Amino acid sequence: MHAAWDAVHTDYSARAALPGPTGLAESTDDWFTAHRGTPNGHLLAPAGNQMLASLTSGRPVHLMHTTPYLDAIRATGELHGSAGCLVGALYCAPLTTTAEGLRPHNLGSYLLRTKPDIRTLVFEVHPEAPAPAKGLDYLRLGGIHLDTYLAHRGFLAEGEDEHLRQSAVDKVREAADFLDLLLADACGQRTTSTTAFFHQLAQAVPRMPFLGYLYFEVLSEYLLLYSTSPETKAFALAGEMNNHLYKELAFAAVATMGRLFDLALFSPDRAQLTELINRIDPALALGADTYVRRRLPHLFACAALGPDRDAGAVSFRYAGADFDTLTIMAPYLAGQLVFREMRTLPRYPALFPVFEQAKATSVYAYWNSHEIAVPFNGVLPKGEIGLNLAFPRASCAAWVAETCDRGLLHPTEELNLLPVPRLADLRGTALGRAAFPDPPPPRPVGPSASPALVGATSAV
Repeated sequence: MHAAWDAVHTDYSARAALPGPTGLAESTDDWFTAHRGTPNGHLLAPAGNQMLASLTSGRPVHLMHTTPYLDAIRATGELHGSAGCLVGALYCAPLTTTAEGLRPHNLGSYLLRTKPDIRTLVFEVHPEAPAPAKGLDYLRLGGIHLDTYLAHRGFLAEGEDEHLRQSAVDKVREAADFLDLLLADACGQRTTSTTAFFHQLAQAVPRMPFLGYLYFEVLSEYLLLYSTSPETKAFALAGEMNNHLYKELAFAAVATMGRLFDLALFSPDRAQLTELINRIDPALALGADTYVRRRLPHLFACAALGPDRDAGAVSFRYAGADFDTLTIMAPYLAGQLVFREMRTLPRYPALFPVFEQAKATSVYAYWNSHEIAVPFNGVLPKGEIGLNLAFPRASCAAWVAETCDRGLLHPTEELNLLPVPRLADLRGTALGRAAFPDPPPPRPVGPSASPALVGATSAV
């Protein structure tokens, strides 16, 4: 299973990218080189990125976590993780030690400013050795999702299983024309105008919600790598990517994003896209559609097919014949579709600890074998970082912290907490509260009875 996790971890200290399918007009290494040459490309390596430098130094790492569950944490004395872009890690943001206090990364400052009803925890992690600069790319998790589903199908009722498989096939059939257009573009065979491309993209996202995630991440990548605004430059001088850019993008594009960070709803058309970017960073507005048209097809091919497929040999008109055919031709996409459809099942709160805990336990083992006590979101090293709750070779101290007028954090109360490598109850997460608002059945009282700590992670 470690090989499968290797395929979804980007090493930012390497000189090459994760491999993609064959048959692409531009290889993953071509894009790797292009990104390193952007205005903020130096932030893609430990030498320029403060977070990566800290992780690979072998020195103590400081993290902050925002939570509405401080009373539960005190009562249980336990830390639990949550599923999301970090699979099973506790979602955090980096801190930098200064003589005056702990300075939050701009992602952390954003969380403190926009979540006034939460409390802040600070962690100090002492690793035994330097960690690799390897981050988990959740867009490539399709193979993991598929393997987990196939290994645990026995937990599904026959009707549930059939629904998942048929729904995946139906979605592919409904979006097949646009998916084939994406593959044709990725292979260098443009078949439609840019205006028609964006029109079809906006129509395809509701049928194939995973496209919304890809679309959003492409635009985030464009903004974070190419922005030269004064704010972005100031953050870059501190070795940080500007998280405000993609946060503003998400909340401006989807009115309900404040209730649930759901990128499946991200589907601006070409005119809306230009307007959005013009509001966020006007200097980048004119080039946004060109970048998306070039980048999205490539990223889709990598996320849908996996590295051992020939993009030129796949047609979704045939891949959608049945689920087994889909798993052969586009296994990563099959996994993404099953994973996302499972979250709509009425019984998902009962299935969550089976399927999602299996992934979390598996990635804990991978991280432990690679000395990764503090994993991070590897789509870009922008500051989304986590705590590996299963790491056996690092000490971790925890405090409640308060924020001073200068925005610095100051520990005020040390907590004696036990990291538990187990996901919190689904209903303690943003997804669970939004999708399953009914209260859970009564649970026995005890240290493991309540969701101790849930990260404010993006819904992925």
